[in-house]
Amino acid sequence: MPMIQVIFLTVLVFFVIVTIHEWGHYYFAKRAGILVREFAIGFGPKLLSIKRGETRYTLRLIPAGGFVRMAGEDPEIVEVAEGQTIAVRIANDQVTRLYLDRLDERSQVIRGEVIAIDLERNLSVTLDVDGVSETYRIHPQALMITKGKETQIAPIDRQFGSKTVGQRALAIFAGPFMNFVLAFVLVGIYVQLSGVPVDHPDKLLVGEIVSGKPAEKADLKVGDEIRTINGVTIGVDSEKMIKMIGDSPGKPTTWEIVRDGELRKLTVTPILDKESGVGKVGIAFAYPTRAASFGETISLSGQYMKNMTVAIFDGFKKLVLGQFKLDDLGGPVRTAEVTGQIAAQGITKLTSWAALLSLYLGIFNLLPIPALDGSRLIFLGVEAVRGKPLDPNRESLVHFIGFAMIMLLMVVVTYNDILRLFRGEH
Repeated sequence: MPMIQVIFLTVLVFFVIVTIHEWGHYYFAKRAGILVREFAIGFGPKLLSIKRGETRYTLRLIPAGGFVRMAGEDPEIVEVAEGQTIAVRIANDQVTRLYLDRLDERSQVIRGEVIAIDLERNLSVTLDVDGVSETYRIHPQALMITKGKETQIAPIDRQFGSKTVGQRALAIFAGPFMNFVLAFVLVGIYVQLSGVPVDHPDKLLVGEIVSGKPAEKADLKVGDEIRTINGVTIGVDSEKMIKMIGDSPGKPTTWEIVRDGELRKLTVTPILDKESGVGKVGIAFAYPTRAASFGETISLSGQYMKNMTVAIFDGFKKLVLGQFKLDDLGGPVRTAEVTGQIAAQGITKLTSWAALLSLYLGIFNLLPIPALDGSRLIFLGVEAVRGKPLDPNRESLVHFIGFAMIMLLMVVVTYNDILRLFRGEH
């Protein structure tokens, strides 16, 4: 597969997985009537930015996730104090814009000193205009303009905190849930692409080839039928094939394979695997397959999802018990590297890998770690039990500390990934 195609597919996998997660938050927040200020893919400086309706859609520099910024979740409105001079623009008897600076440059506006202002509940502003007190209604989608930046006001009924516990919980849980949905769909596509083994196979096929290993160098291809090795018929006996390869490290072996109905002879020289002490050529075998039925696709997708989930939690268990080394952890760099390697193996393998990544992202975000969706759901659960919310400032502090710790860990593993690449380790 051409390198440019591998890079494109790698980027596409990350983009789809993160976007579907954030879309889940976005969609259910909008359904609850929450003002979504920004839908962002990535963190850090903006690369691309476009505003549609009330929401700004941005692509940011660091491809390590994304976020949906909802009104009321963090301070985003510039305070307007009593006694401050501002300018307002009126349309249809309502204030549509509030200008906080460069007032002399504003045209078709009313200038005055703020006597009283309420941007959340009454939506009104009272100004002293040339010694006369004037009160104006404020449009619920009015914009505040300062330092060249426009910020839409957020009436209390458009803020995240004003919604019911159920509505907020749904908006938060929807992100991981959409990752589960995407994973299930991708696994189903994988089942359709790979098929299911036939009931009574009559031949053994090359199912996978490891890049850079003897099989690839000898020009073996995925889908080749393995007829004989050194004149010995293989049939469907995978154990015989493995033993013959294992007993021949460093020794050229003659393979008869069938490709596109044509019999071919190839010379493959197994290399010694230091861990197992036997010869290996870098292939995985497979049996002939048939197309999966709809029912088989659903049932196999469920089984694969279960197996993936067990494997993910086994990994979390090792982390908790400390049964890992730093090199066992991988950040965005290693994940991108592995994704690229799998993309080079074809769309079938990449689909399965993308499903695993999506499932992992969904599960990881539901862990009770501050700043993750799981922690926010716990806070909402406590609020439901208490009948009133916890102190927002304390909750924000907990999430900030958690986010800082996650970012620190990401910096460490990314640094280690980069060092590993320079050392030429895989």
